[in-house]
Amino acid sequence: MKTEKKKFSKAPIGDKVFIIFIYVLLTLAMLIVLLPLIYIVSASFSDSQAVIANEVWLLPVRPTLRGYEAVFKNKNILTGFSNSFFYMIVGTAVNILMTILCAFPLSRKEFTARNKVAMIFIFTMYFSGGLVPSYMLVNKLGLVNTRWALIIPSAMSTYFMIICRTYFINSIPDELYEAGQIDGCTPFKYLLRIVIPLSKPIIAVLTLYYGVGKWNSYFDAMIYLKDQTLVPLQVVLRDILILNKIDYTMISDASALAAQRGLTDLLKYSTIVVASVPVLCIYPFVQKHFVKGVMIGAVKG
Repeated sequence: MKTEKKKFSKAPIGDKVFIIFIYVLLTLAMLIVLLPLIYIVSASFSDSQAVIANEVWLLPVRPTLRGYEAVFKNKNILTGFSNSFFYMIVGTAVNILMTILCAFPLSRKEFTARNKVAMIFIFTMYFSGGLVPSYMLVNKLGLVNTRWALIIPSAMSTYFMIICRTYFINSIPDELYEAGQIDGCTPFKYLLRIVIPLSKPIIAVLTLYYGVGKWNSYFDAMIYLKDQTLVPLQVVLRDILILNKIDYTMISDASALAAQRGLTDLLKYSTIVVASVPVLCIYPFVQKHFVKGVMIGAVKG
């Protein structure tokens, strides 16, 4: 810290102004991101009447757990939770498996057609079949209204596969493959015993990216799933936030109507907080791999 202060004190005036400007800009960006999160957490613990009256700001007003009690008593939310965990765990496992199996042969020089095959993959990044043809394909495969409709069509991201391929090319020496061949190691054994253990950083980063994507995904579920017992938590949350599936015309008493609206607001904020917890718990374990993952994505393969 002292060294940094010395460097700052000896820096030219122009550099000092630029550094201060960057710090101010980053502080403003942090506040823009952080303040809404603080409000949501505070509102989820506040009394419903305080939320309706806009009394909540940075700290909970008349703290209560009523919103969280409503969340964990709601069967749709609990079902959505279990479904989201299934899609995230199984879907991420399939994503990582397919990504590694596609990236490895495309990283080998012995595969003479690797550049042509890679171009076919890259082509799909810029030109998709479209929503209606994709739905028709999934329907023909018999996947509509099944859990696999959210897993198989999105089994691999071409962008993440290219990143993984770049890591294999730049970080794993060819001499290891040659040494393995001398010892009678097959390509599959080389992948399993050498490549994967040496690729833990990129696998950890891609696991987080895939996992967060699966956890936050809701559009595919809205298209392919009709059975409400199969929809993920994000669809349930969307219904609460946007559609607001509570019929207020069925409530004649004004005080009961106000109480119900207050409970709905609490349910919104509490569900947002609960839905964010799993991702926040996973992030610290792979944070140390993030810088390396970003640098890999910035290098051409």
